[in-house]
Order: sequence, then structure tokens, then C-alpha cells
Amino acid sequence: MVKRLLIIDDDPDYVTGIKSILDNAGYAVEVAYDPKAGLQALQSRPYDLLLLDIMMGRGAEGVMIARKLRKDSKLREMPVLIITGMREQIAFLFPGEPIHPGFVKLDELVEKPVEPSLLLEKVNHLLQLAEERKAVPA
Repeated sequence: MVKRLLIIDDDPDYVTGIKSILDNAGYAVEVAYDPKAGLQALQSRPYDLLLLDIMMGRGAEGVMIARKLRKDSKLREMPVLIITGMREQIAFLFPGEPIHPGFVKLDELVEKPVEPSLLLEKVNHLLQLAEERKAVPA
């Protein structure tokens, strides 16, 4: 079954490149260019993975999306790959092992620009982990 991915990022040029890489790898990729459209897409149909930019609109609106996802019982288990160019500004938020675990749970963080092979490696890894979580009885 083809995995459905959603990219939420406000940089159309960057999204075109990332989407092309993922399309060529056989994923079904949809795009939202702003946080509001992204949330609407997430609430209207199921996705296997979210690729999320942090800096959109008036600031770190990607953090708002990630927080909303983790509070939503239908969406909280979906893996999230944060792709950002703001590593130094957000390093304190995502130190690997969360110092503030209630802030934002994330699965992976990569910096822009991301190498195609690293992007595919991270996406494949997160999708595999999600499948393993589903296979384990609760």
C-alpha cells in the first residue's frame, strides 16, 4: 500500500524539490503551503507521515501545529519529521532527549537543505517505526 505523506511548508521552491524526491520514491505526497491549510488537510484525511517546517507565517507556527497534533487522539501517533533551517534558534526546543518533554514531541529533526538520501532514510525509518508500533498489541 502506498504511504501518504503531507508536507506543510511555506516555501514553494523548497517544497517542489522535496515533493519530487518523495514522489520519485513512490510515496503519495500532498502539500499545504500554510499552517491553516495543513491542519485542515490533517483533519480531513489520514496520512502516514507529516513533514513539517517550523518557521512559517508570523514565526514558529510549525510548533503550534506539532502541539495541536499531540493533543489530538486521532493524530498523535502520526510520525512527524521536522525540516527546518532554524537549528540554532530552536536547538533548545529539540535537544534530542527532551529537556521539556511536554513542549513538543517530535520524531526526527533535519536541517534545510536536506540531502535527498538523508530525507529518504529518515522518512523510511519513521514509517517503519510507525508500522512496528501498530503491530504491537496495546
